[in-house]
Amino acid sequence: MTIGKPEPVDKRINVNVKGVHPQSSKKVGENSMRQLPVIILMVMVVAACNLMSRKGSNTNSSSSSSSGTSSTSDGEPVEKANPTAAQQAAIANGQTVTWQQQGITWTLPANWRENDVRNESLSYSGGGAHLSVSISVMPQMADLVDTSIKAMYEAAKTQQKIGKYDEVRWLEIDGLRGVGFRESVQERPDDIRRLQWQAYRTYAGSTQLINLILSTDSGEFAKHQDALYGILYSTKVVH
Repeated sequence: MTIGKPEPVDKRINVNVKGVHPQSSKKVGENSMRQLPVIILMVMVVAACNLMSRKGSNTNSSSSSSSGTSSTSDGEPVEKANPTAAQQAAIANGQTVTWQQQGITWTLPANWRENDVRNESLSYSGGGAHLSVSISVMPQMADLVDTSIKAMYEAAKTQQKIGKYDEVRWLEIDGLRGVGFRESVQERPDDIRRLQWQAYRTYAGSTQLINLILSTDSGEFAKHQDALYGILYSTKVVH
């Protein structure tokens, strides 16, 4: 019997360095947005199998004032966007910004400025805070929207249990139900902390995933929080 030489071992190691953020230029979320279609499909596969046996409870927070709620098909509460007086004041006398290519509008503080606007991505910034939005056209999800959004919610609830998020909820904005989640306080004050909302819609004949991220340095989050929620709740979406 002849024993061949063993195959050489690839000794290269991939290292993820905690605390190093690939978007130090503050244009937050652009690289991750390009990977969303793959990420969402992976999340569906992992989480959908647990939907029938697990029902995460919705935890109310001070992120909005009291408002009426509806419910999902599983009976889970869906909070409707309803800004507090402080959140309204934070964007009072602000500017109306319309994303013409996508039919989406926000009210932003007067000192915010456009960074970049394209057909499927948009970013604005002001005072150290940022709005980044992407649109992913996903025709393959046309018949799987409900399953996918539930899987995203379940995945976020799982991440909440291990401390990644401190707020996860069903959130309806301008009549469109989505998943809202907020990252926990980060390890370092200059690490990015995000407030995010994801929802599916049908627009221009296509199924699309909206991914909206509001962010700032973790140490500055409390300072900007009312404005970030005010901007989020001001969203108007054609759907």
